[in-house]
Order: sequence, then structure tokens, then C-alpha cells
Amino acid sequence: MTLEARFKTSVGGFAIDFAISAAPGETIALLGPNGAGKTSVLRALAGLLPIVDGQVLLDELVLDDVPQHVHLEAERRPVGVVFQDYLLFPHLSVADNVAFGLRARGLHRAAAGQQAADWIERLGLREYAQRRPAALSGGQAQRVALARALATKPRLLLLDEPMAALDASTRASLRRELRQQLSGYAGVRLLVTHDPVEAVAMADRLLVMEGGRVVQEGLTTDVTQRPRSRYVADLAGVNLFRGRATGNHIALNEGGSLTIATPSDGEVFAIVHPRSVALYRSRPDGTPRNVWQGRALDLDLLGDRVRVRLAGAVPITAEVTRAAIADLGLDRGEEVWISVKATEIDVYAA
Repeated sequence: MTLEARFKTSVGGFAIDFAISAAPGETIALLGPNGAGKTSVLRALAGLLPIVDGQVLLDELVLDDVPQHVHLEAERRPVGVVFQDYLLFPHLSVADNVAFGLRARGLHRAAAGQQAADWIERLGLREYAQRRPAALSGGQAQRVALARALATKPRLLLLDEPMAALDASTRASLRRELRQQLSGYAGVRLLVTHDPVEAVAMADRLLVMEGGRVVQEGLTTDVTQRPRSRYVADLAGVNLFRGRATGNHIALNEGGSLTIATPSDGEVFAIVHPRSVALYRSRPDGTPRNVWQGRALDLDLLGDRVRVRLAGAVPITAEVTRAAIADLGLDRGEEVWISVKATEIDVYAA
């Protein structure tokens, strides 16, 4: 059940150019900021949004092929979808909601009812089988939507922010349950999310979308250790810079410069972990390679540590202990000296 897709589409003038290759049993998280085009990609794969160019293949089955004028209608695709707001039929019971897709595919009422009952049991919903969606909690509704999607044995499962409407504690428990339920599912799973914790917990691989295009993909560790956009760097919690390296010097695109330990040449990215950024009230002694003055814009508490967002020749974020902030007597708007060791800067090709 391999998914191979490369297509273009648009929504309200917003262009999307997307490509994916996924293996059977693989869970891929499609990650990106709001408005990146993630949900539109899922709608296109489900057959709910027409593509204007390209091809979508699910094993030997052609779902879309624009040059060959092939488009398989949504109801004929072996695709299951769990929407963000679940889209359960309010006038149907849980049992009838789960059986709906089976009945729509021509299965006899009794057989559809039995298979629906099996999925209801598997997802711990037996006592709610005759209830209607209005009588369910968010977590229960999510399980019903998942049961309905999996009951048809889809070859491709699309999950659109399936836990976005849940509170934090419910989300954590259902994330574990969803991972367990999907462990026995042999098809391709594509999970749309903006939550990096959810992506890391659920996915084998990440695809990062920005502005309608995939800007980075790979294993979770590869993506977070080598971010290629400010969005990914923010997810990973690191400072990201881009510029042109000449020897031990990087001229940054947004102004300023950094000195690095290992010579490099050409367009590069440079990352600095906030914990590697040192703060002082007066210029530090010695000969640190990167020292400049800045101003504290924000101080955000994170447990026993504080993240300090700093303006200056090179805008940067530092992370220090609460005790360090107390010793510095630092508050918003105040001037501070910033230091980063050249050996603490990780550089890689852009």
C-alpha cells in the first residue's frame, strides 16, 4: 500500500505544490504553521479538492492523473479520513455512524452492523453504541470518528488535527491510544498537525510545509537537528541564522556576523542553542569570539529556567537559570552583553 503523489492545486488563489512517497505501515506527520496548506493536501488526497496537475497513486490504483484525465471520486477511494471536528452525523447513533461507511460501500446492513460492533468494542465504545454524538465527550467522539474511518479498512488513513479540539490531559491519553490502534493498521497514515509533541510521538517521519510547499522532510531527529526554516527552528527550540561563510566568518543575511570554530565557505545555516548564550551586565573579560550588546525584549519562565529574547546586532534567544536572572537583576527593556563561543555554533550547508 505505497502512496506516491506529486500534484499541484490551489485554494482561493493560494498555490500548493506537494509531493510525498510513503511506505506501507508508515506514519508521516505533515507539520506546519496555520495557512501552510496542510488540510488542503489532505482534501486533495481524499478526492475532495481537485488537483490541477500531477498524479496520485496508491499501489496500482490511480486516484488522480491529470494528463490522463483520471479522477476517482471521493466515495470510491480506499481512503479513511478523521477530520478535526470529527463530522459525525448528529442524527445517527454511534453504531450507525461507524457502520455508515460500510453501508455506503454496499455492505448488507447486518454485516455492516456486526463489523461496526467489532470496531466499537475495540475502541472501548460499547456502552456508548446507542448514544448520539451530542451526548459524547470530545475524546469519545474522536474514538467514534477513528472507528468509522478504520472500519472500511482503508489503504490510506488521513488524520486532520484529530486531537486539536481536546484538552491537554485528554490529548495525552488519546495520543497513546491512537498510537496503539494504528500499530495494527497496515496502510499509509498521514497525520496533519501543528503540535510538534504530537508529531514526534506519532510519526516515523516528518514533512514540514510552509507557503504551500514542503520545505523539509526526514526523520524527526534529522529535521530538528538540522532545521532549514525559522518555523522548524522554533519547534526545535534553537536559534537559526543563515548567511555566507568565508573561513571562520559568517556574514548573516539579516545583518551582523558570527565567528565560527571550523572554517566553512558558501551559503550556510548556523544554529545556536539558547543554553549556549551567556549574558553579562558588563563586557565579559577574556577573548570570546562573539560578543555584542543587546536589549532584553521578553523574559519567559520555563520551570526553573528563563528564556530571554534579545534584540541587538544579532537578535538571539538565551536560556538561563532563574538564579542567573536574579544575579543580573535583568528585566524587560534593559541592556545586557551577549556572548556565544565559536565552538557552540553548529554550521551546515544551506
